[in-house]
Amino acid sequence: MMPVSMVGRAGELLELDRVWSTVVAGRRSAPTVAVITGAAGVGKSLLVSAALDAFAPRPAVVLSGAARVHSPAPYDWLAAVLTGRDTSRLDLPPDALAWLAQQPTAPRERYAPGTLLRLAVRVVRLLVGAGPAVVVVEDLHALDPASLNLVGELATAADLPALLVVASRPAEDAVAPDLAVRALARLCGVRGAVRQHLGPLLPAEVAEVLTQVYADPRPSGRLVRAVWQRTGGNPYALTELLAAHAGRGPEALLRPPPAPRPPRMASQRPVDPVDAELTGRETEVLGCLVAGMSNKQAARALGISVRTVTVHVSNLLRKTGSASRTEAAIWAVQRRLPVPTPVDG
Repeated sequence: MMPVSMVGRAGELLELDRVWSTVVAGRRSAPTVAVITGAAGVGKSLLVSAALDAFAPRPAVVLSGAARVHSPAPYDWLAAVLTGRDTSRLDLPPDALAWLAQQPTAPRERYAPGTLLRLAVRVVRLLVGAGPAVVVVEDLHALDPASLNLVGELATAADLPALLVVASRPAEDAVAPDLAVRALARLCGVRGAVRQHLGPLLPAEVAEVLTQVYADPRPSGRLVRAVWQRTGGNPYALTELLAAHAGRGPEALLRPPPAPRPPRMASQRPVDPVDAELTGRETEVLGCLVAGMSNKQAARALGISVRTVTVHVSNLLRKTGSASRTEAAIWAVQRRLPVPTPVDG
């Protein structure tokens, strides 16, 4: 994995490490809040993942969740956290827990909103336990109103030994901009909150990336300017550009990208592996599909958001002419493609 998205983020990593040390030391009665904003592809998820990997001591508990990409429902974030967890020992009414976890067996009768919110906070308290914990909220801009309210309550919950890390695109990109503005203002207004906004990489930082990737201590100014202008300094776009030209020299980055191919009709022949023109990240996601991972597991394994994985899966289906993720995995296996299989840990 090339360290593209970590270039230019040293200050942010150090600040997150500092606030984690305050949680470990137990200096606050309420959670410490870190809000990370930035445009799509700027590296919010990778920053969070890199910070988690560097934290010492390691968090005793990590709770991480994101919005569902389709059909958002109340308490999406908590439902994502509870997915795959053994909840049998949680001291909560089973019907309320089933509803919060969005289980198909949940009863139709719902608790009053205030009661359900208190139960949701209690679920998080029980999962955090004695801590210290890290509670990660991915893609706040896409969350449902109930999840936004829950995150706001967690930010001021007394005696919760946790670092609450919230990642979001700017409020104007949110599903409900007004709600996102209020949620972000509420979080940033918490005493001691850390606010980080990730912008695009500067030309000098793009030059640093090119130096790392090509082991060239002096990439030409022409190359740096061209790559910076072509990607807008966006780390994700830069990673995809480098992956698309992997194995070739840096001057290949100056060539225009190939024209996109039209989607394959059902009557056409299967796509040849060479014609598919998968990027490096798409190949990694394809490896996750071959391993039978869900989008959430793939996101965790690759250190990216679930929404980003969903975009890659959509691109894979289009490029391989597959009708489903299973068909795309079979496509890869039949052609014996050397797709990596990340470990979901």
